[in-house]
Amino acid sequence: MPTVPDDSFECPDAYGPGSVWADRVSERSLVGCNQRGVEIPIGMGEGEISPGELLKIALIGCAGMSADIPLGRRLGEDFAMRLWAHGTADEEQDRYLRIDEEVQLDLSGLSAEEITRVVTVFERAVAAACTVERTIVPGVEVTHKISGNPQVEGNAAGQEQR
Repeated sequence: MPTVPDDSFECPDAYGPGSVWADRVSERSLVGCNQRGVEIPIGMGEGEISPGELLKIALIGCAGMSADIPLGRRLGEDFAMRLWAHGTADEEQDRYLRIDEEVQLDLSGLSAEEITRVVTVFERAVAAACTVERTIVPGVEVTHKISGNPQVEGNAAGQEQR
């Protein structure tokens, strides 16, 4: 796996830490790369991920990484978490008008007050540290839903927070 682009093109002057690139491999099909050797097939075909899906993965990945340590302090360092991003592009405007995030956590055994605190910790961590959300939110409404305890799914602690 490449850690630098091949010499098909000259590296731009701005190339450095944080740079990523995508090489065209066929019609409407690319391979996205980073300097750590990760390659992601981008496109609409089998085995490829669409740019919109990448956007949503970037959003939930950033939220999860931003909240990981603060949630670990509340739930224990080995807590399980799954993040989802739901939304389809508006075909007429060719853009996402809304992306709904859902975070699944095992909240069983926590009181309603503790669950409310977990939701607050998550929201504050994302607001403070999620570069991706802070970048796209001015143009896309992003919501978060914390779920995981069916006994409190209907109360305010499990509802959208924006």
